Amino acid sequence: AARALGALNPGVTITPHAVRLTAENAHDLIGAYDVIADGSDNFETRFLVNDTCVALKKTLVFAAVTEFEGQLATFKPHAGPYPCYRCLNPAPPPPGAIANCSEIGVLGAAAGVMGSLAALEVLKEVAGIGEGLAGKLLIYEALTARFRTIILNPDPACPHLG
Repeated sequence: AARALGALNPGVTITPHAVRLTAENAHDLIGAYDVIADGSDNFETRFLVNDTCVALKKTLVFAAVTEFEGQLATFKPHAGPYPCYRCLNPAPPPPGAIANCSEIGVLGAAAGVMGSLAALEVLKEVAGIGEGLAGKLLIYEALTARFRTIILNPDPACPHLG
């Protein structure tokens, strides 16, 4: 991926990290960046990324896709009265409670929509332009081509913000 992107735009510096994100390396990897984009497909990684971003005061752009639906949010509790990912989902679901993408499948085009929207949110955060999604959750319903935005408030019971 790094070679392909470099060939498309040689003026961009790409730093690949050929390691799995773990509790041991999360602070070093995430700490090197201003905005973190998370499109991971498992709760363990999502919670690790969120918790590290909160600890390091990093902005997190989160995107997720299930079968025919997508979710997008920007979490930056360090920048105001905004929630973090744990305010939306306090803890991972029990194993087996939610089917994963490999079991139910994901509409590739829906993943493309959410990835493009996440990239746009990162650019808006980096450039400081437009109205971001901090304190909001954007829900995309692919089968009806509908978008909904709901307000997210910090959870007083959140272990990070409560």
